[in-house]
Amino acid sequence: MKYSKSNFLRAAFLCGGLLSGCNSSTETASDDPYFTADEGQGGLNLGAGFQSYVIAEDLGKARHLAVRENGDIYVNLKEANDQGGIAALRDTDGDGRADEIQYFSDFGGTGMAFYNGNLYASNDSTVFRFSFSGENLLPDNATSPDTIVAGFPVQKAHAAKSFTFDNKGYLYVNVGAPSNACQEQDRTKGSPAMDPCPLLERQGGVWRFDAEKIGQTQLEDGHRFSTGIRNAVALQFNPLDGHVYAVQHGRDMLNGLFPDMYSEEESAEQPAEEMFRLSDGADFGWPYCYFDPSQDKRLTAPEYGGDRQSTSRCDGTEGPVATFPAHWAPNDLLFYTGNQFPESYEGSALIAFHGSWNRAPLEQKGYFVAMLPFENGNPEGDYHSLAEGFAGVAKIEAPSDAQHRPTGLAMAPDGTVIISDSVTGKIWRVFYKEDKSMALK
Repeated sequence: MKYSKSNFLRAAFLCGGLLSGCNSSTETASDDPYFTADEGQGGLNLGAGFQSYVIAEDLGKARHLAVRENGDIYVNLKEANDQGGIAALRDTDGDGRADEIQYFSDFGGTGMAFYNGNLYASNDSTVFRFSFSGENLLPDNATSPDTIVAGFPVQKAHAAKSFTFDNKGYLYVNVGAPSNACQEQDRTKGSPAMDPCPLLERQGGVWRFDAEKIGQTQLEDGHRFSTGIRNAVALQFNPLDGHVYAVQHGRDMLNGLFPDMYSEEESAEQPAEEMFRLSDGADFGWPYCYFDPSQDKRLTAPEYGGDRQSTSRCDGTEGPVATFPAHWAPNDLLFYTGNQFPESYEGSALIAFHGSWNRAPLEQKGYFVAMLPFENGNPEGDYHSLAEGFAGVAKIEAPSDAQHRPTGLAMAPDGTVIISDSVTGKIWRVFYKEDKSMALK
């Protein structure tokens, strides 16, 4: 009897020095605790054939996460607690659940990813790098990480510095705009818009840096790669087509600021959340434009003279490659490059929708992980749900109603997918398992 590829990869990591006592006998998939779901799937509702279990819980307000080549999981927490701002998780007995948890760092934040064997993590103003020289769970420089990029603007709104790496040695960092629509008085009815918007000089876009150079700053070393992006917490390089993608948090308050132009219901359904394929110099329109899903086009924002028909301020902007319903709050993006999931998932985009707060009087939406098929570098077909049930309630009227909210996504070396929760710090593993008798051949 032989391992499936995913089982083989996991066994290789566990027997390569992390665990002792590995032997040549194998379990069937039906008996393997690593591929045994929790009762009730850990609270999730999943598509046919998918199962899940809880890796760890009550870690703190988890944001993005990353998985090391040996299977260790690292979770960036929104705020450092008494133990630290990053949680490190290790499975020592091969069941996929974390039975060793340690904390380190004196900061919390959002961004987290591995690059060339090093762990990068960000708070709201800086991107740091942690390094490992062996198989220890904690990095060698846990208390003194390298500073890769500092000097981002200090801001209260949209401060998360999510980031990604391409295959050419570049680091890309989201610098969100601390504004709804670049008014002089933010979110204030009757306050005029600033034109041109000065925030675009350092915010409202994605900046590019050297991935490994220590001591960079935004002003001295940063290159504004793409602009006109209000806030892209979901930011990811797609190795299958060589482009960086972002899913934007669209603007709010069309009815609140312009009640004579937009009903409450229209404001709840506009604008669409847009997915962008970034390119050097591209402009995606914020704050001058927004995407109206009812007309399937980008319109001039009312702050800049828009009348719900004009597109004059949008000429020359790059359109989205996909759109999603308004205010779902996309907070992470993962291109699936594994083979543990069905073939239809290969190359697809997984998106964690954190969930809305501003769709009243309609029900709040989002709070799930979506799968968008990709083919030859382009979205192909409609998105559908991979995992739901995070909120734990049937109807959500406010984010505080949700027991959990999906925030971070990462793929383990064996192709299973890890999901983090920003409410209590619950971490799930999602895997695919066909008929038990066919799991191993």
